[in-house]
Amino acid sequence: MVGNDVSDRGIWLATSPANAFQRQLTLATMAVLFLAFVAAVSFANVPLPASNGFIPYIQATMFVCDLITAILLFTQFSILRSAALLILANGYLFSALITGSHTLTFPGAFSAVGLLGAGLQTAGWLHVIWHLAFPASAIVYAWMKGGQGKYTTQSSKAAIFSSIGFVTGSVFALTWGIIAADEYLPRLFLDNITFAPLAVYTGRLTAVTCVIALLLLWLRQSSVLDRWVMIAIFATLLEMIMLSFIKERFSVGWYSVRLFGVTACTIVLIALLMETTRLYAKIAVSMRVMERERDNKLMSVQAVTAAMAHEMRQPLAGIAASGGAARRFLEQNPPDLVKARVALQRIVDASHRVSEVFDSIRALFGKRDRSERLIDLNQIVLDVTRSMQEELKTHFVEIQTDLALELPLMSGHEGQLHEVVTNLVQNALEAMRTTTNRNRVLRVSTARRNCKEVAVAIEDSGPGIEPERLDRIFEAFVTTKANGTGLGLAISRMIIERHGGQLTASSNGIGGALLQFVLPVDPSEKISSPAA
Repeated sequence: MVGNDVSDRGIWLATSPANAFQRQLTLATMAVLFLAFVAAVSFANVPLPASNGFIPYIQATMFVCDLITAILLFTQFSILRSAALLILANGYLFSALITGSHTLTFPGAFSAVGLLGAGLQTAGWLHVIWHLAFPASAIVYAWMKGGQGKYTTQSSKAAIFSSIGFVTGSVFALTWGIIAADEYLPRLFLDNITFAPLAVYTGRLTAVTCVIALLLLWLRQSSVLDRWVMIAIFATLLEMIMLSFIKERFSVGWYSVRLFGVTACTIVLIALLMETTRLYAKIAVSMRVMERERDNKLMSVQAVTAAMAHEMRQPLAGIAASGGAARRFLEQNPPDLVKARVALQRIVDASHRVSEVFDSIRALFGKRDRSERLIDLNQIVLDVTRSMQEELKTHFVEIQTDLALELPLMSGHEGQLHEVVTNLVQNALEAMRTTTNRNRVLRVSTARRNCKEVAVAIEDSGPGIEPERLDRIFEAFVTTKANGTGLGLAISRMIIERHGGQLTASSNGIGGALLQFVLPVDPSEKISSPAA
């Protein structure tokens, strides 16, 4: 989904239809340009100081803008493979290159007769061809949008490089030919300042070409790009009309013509750059989302792996301890078969516990329906304490149990609740390993509350938990143990909450900690009694 969205955004300008805001923006931009045109016409022939440096600066800007626009449109073409876009891109490329030729031949820009040593008429005719080529390419672009040959048959790279070669060669040939034929060309200038009548007619010819381009774009408009090209053509049209009011160079009208030219070559560039910025912003957001999804998946894998390692450690340790004990009993002379049988039975029980751990973790992380049945919490407590007898004796821990009589059975996942009690007992046992100044006592109790809840409490006589850390001990991967995973209590809380209950911890921070969970029960459930 993300990847497709980014691709669609990458060709948005050339494919998406304009919305109401974009239509209003187009009309508003044209209105502003027209008001600027009316103001410039009012003072068209007011003379201003001559500035030979104005042309190189302003047309260098136009060259760069047209060239960048052409590159961006070539990029759009490589995505859409539309011949119409290829024509428009080449139109901008032609404008950029011939702008350079016009600047180099402009009298007074770099030398009195132009840098290329051409005559006065060369710059004028290059200007005419320049301004005719852009609306002409827009006409072909608009016509091909709905006509035959919509898509090119050759590769986009070959089409781009061949068209660039053709346009570049055409500009060089035109520049060389016009320079060579300067003295034979019809007069566009009577002198270095005054225009000839023919200059007005060439401007009108270009204006008619712009009108045709505008009409075609209006009738065939199908994307936001069409509207921005319309604005560029409209600015060129105003530029050509302005020539009809100008009698001399270096007047308000003459300078305004160049400013309208800058508008024409920058308007589509601005739109393309805005879209490029939006595209990169979209890609950046998409990349962040993808990285977050990847991190979440890695975290889930890490959580499942750590949970398995955490839950498997206790039954595997029990298997190893019972196996060692059974071997010792069998090596005695005579062998103690009764105790060996008991140790072997613990190995069998621990092996079954390993299978239950897998089932419990799969049910916990697999988001599947729980395998629920009626559970006796008293029996779970007894099973856990019996399975950990050896470990409790090894660490000199006295266990005290206080199981409620007639505790109601509850519906739940037996393996998961067994895992919770094991985690809490194991956590209490590890907390008391550093206790040396008092007896190590583990108290496990069950109780019925308000006829709707049952509670299981595990209290130790260890060093306790600092009050400010009580809220964090249930967070995943938060642990105070050197080799802890920080998942035991987090998984336990997850299991209890999935059963509709609550797991809490309390401690005064001086001696001992109390962890207990409360689960809801159905008052109609059967009653159990603690096993002997």
